[in-house]
Amino acid sequence: MTVDPKSATPGSKSGLLIAGGVFLAVVAGLTGLYGMRGKARNGEVAAQGCDSAARIAEKLRPIARGEVAALKIAERPQPATDVSFFTHDGKPLKLKDFAGKTILLNLWATWCAPCRAEMPALDRLQQDLGGKDFEVVTVNIDTSRLDRPKAFLADVGVKKLSYYSDQSGQIFTDLKKAGKAFGMPTTLLIDARGCELGVMAGPAEWSSQDAQYLIRTALGR
Repeated sequence: MTVDPKSATPGSKSGLLIAGGVFLAVVAGLTGLYGMRGKARNGEVAAQGCDSAARIAEKLRPIARGEVAALKIAERPQPATDVSFFTHDGKPLKLKDFAGKTILLNLWATWCAPCRAEMPALDRLQQDLGGKDFEVVTVNIDTSRLDRPKAFLADVGVKKLSYYSDQSGQIFTDLKKAGKAFGMPTTLLIDARGCELGVMAGPAEWSSQDAQYLIRTALGR
């Protein structure tokens, strides 16, 4: 049934306005409710995809101590932010390109003294544990004087680390927006399914027994 606005009485107009307002409020409420449920459900699906990471995190929590005590183990692992960066020859990469391999993602810059200090330890970690199931992925974020990073790595004797970089620094911005990066260096431990196991702000002695034991445990070795 249709209503002719010209034949409606003042009272009926008010009634229509009130009824219309109530209807819109109900629709808005349902939309918000289903929206929240949708977001919650998406979060649950993401968490379920990281069930194996949750089990690994439980094993890591009591052994994140000593030289790696600053590594904050995820309470409820979620898929890591799929950041982008580049290989030594300019080929674009995303985090998902490392699927099937646990990685230690480390952001560094030549102007960051702690970053420079921990680089040899990261190189030794790659030498000792790197392989088909694990890689130390160090991403340089220098945005100027781009001849310096490779020269620095050569000076400190880095031999096992592959060279990755993001000359725009966008990788740091993306991780900062995700609440994972607050300063330099920033390091994330990510499992073979792309789920975040832990994050560290600041440097660590990554070639230490504490660090190697933690990585071996993450790999199930």
